[in-house]
Amino acid sequence: MSERDSSSSGRVKATPATPATPATPADPRAKTSDQAPFGAFVRKPVERTEGKAKATVANVGSRAAAMRAETAESWPADAVEVGAIVDAYGLKGWVKVAAHADAGQGGDALLSAKRWWLMKGHERKSAPSLQAKTHSDSVVAHLGGVTDRDVALALRGSRVYISRSEFPALAADEFYWVDLLGLDVVNVAGVALGKVADMIDNGAHSVLRIEYPATDKSGKPVTGERLIPFVGVFVKTVDQAAKQIIVDWEADY
Repeated sequence: MSERDSSSSGRVKATPATPATPATPADPRAKTSDQAPFGAFVRKPVERTEGKAKATVANVGSRAAAMRAETAESWPADAVEVGAIVDAYGLKGWVKVAAHADAGQGGDALLSAKRWWLMKGHERKSAPSLQAKTHSDSVVAHLGGVTDRDVALALRGSRVYISRSEFPALAADEFYWVDLLGLDVVNVAGVALGKVADMIDNGAHSVLRIEYPATDKSGKPVTGERLIPFVGVFVKTVDQAAKQIIVDWEADY
């Protein structure tokens, strides 16, 4: 159960299957540099595949469509950051995006979304995605209103968002990280362990980072932290309707 996160994200399965011979999980603290700072754009544990993801192209709009200015009020309430424009691609107005997840592991949402929402500093824009495809380890796309390389270059540094409602549908046993944030975590004995504050990809699997109220040695209130590997050995049930995850994990681990 894992994903990759570039400068911030990829896929996590419901009722995760317990391995026939449970192995000792990798230390969840072994790698925290891939922690998704923007909220998750990842699905639950999936098996990694060798090689590059097959390029996918999506034609989703009219070439006459243009980019438009947006305000905080017109910004979608379910916008999720999924990447950043890092360069122009070619001479015809395409942009190159460093996605927060690989295509096929969450990054395919960039390929299928009909509209991209862009933020650069305090400036907000949106544009229809006319075509998008994987290119090496990036996504390249042609956006409405971006007619040449100069216009594309002016978009460098823009953070790319898409509406959560445009994410591709998942199998019944898969979840996007963003949907796990804020869920209550309870162990099989009914003991509340806290809430999911973040997700981490340690390279082997996803890890739930849970926060809970605690006190230090002087009795001062502090925020405690638990890291629970998001693997079937420990994660027993994910109930999004009840906003709860049930785990086989003791409070004193």
